[in-house]
Amino acid sequence: MTYQFDFGWLLPYMPVLLKGIGITLQLILVGAVLGVALGTACAWVRALGPGWLKPVVAGYVELIRNTPFLIQLFFIFFGLPSLGVQMSELTAASLAMIVNLGAYSCEIVRAGIQATPRGQFEAGASLAMTPFETFWHVVLIPALQRIWPALSSQIVIVMLGSAVVSQIAAEDLTFAANFIQSRNFRAFETYFVSTLIYLALAILLRQALSGLGWALFPKKRA
Repeated sequence: MTYQFDFGWLLPYMPVLLKGIGITLQLILVGAVLGVALGTACAWVRALGPGWLKPVVAGYVELIRNTPFLIQLFFIFFGLPSLGVQMSELTAASLAMIVNLGAYSCEIVRAGIQATPRGQFEAGASLAMTPFETFWHVVLIPALQRIWPALSSQIVIVMLGSAVVSQIAAEDLTFAANFIQSRNFRAFETYFVSTLIYLALAILLRQALSGLGWALFPKKRA
């Protein structure tokens, strides 16, 4: 028996696919911005922060980096309601991505901070900069410039990992693909198209992050 490929189903389900793509983009936008912000704050604590707070942040980083993202997602969506914390599927998915990316970006940013020569800290102090000004202008910006490719790759990885949020009925691209396949029973064509969409999203996101790095760090052009 010869399998007959049929992609004619795509047009009627285009609104479902577009909605799934939109939710996926929304998740990665919120997750990337807030996750990197959380990771940067944690990196500051681990590298330069008060001693009493470092073990707390270190514990968070190790917990997240050594447990599956799916389990983290289930804990937030199914576990926290036992403590009275209720949230929607989309909110739980966003929070899980923020927490996950925050831990990984913490280590990436920390590596960039620790690569900063000690003399730059002393230079900031000699210019009468406040500790915050020294960290922002002398430490953080050059550190981000050094680690931007690695950070960009981690954001793309988190975007691809977001496919599991369909397990809690968050209506992302994978949820859309599963819904369509359950209606047309064309598993090969459905998941082939969704694979191509994820591939395109990953490439476009990587290019967008590269362009953002080009804009944020003009000295890199030299």
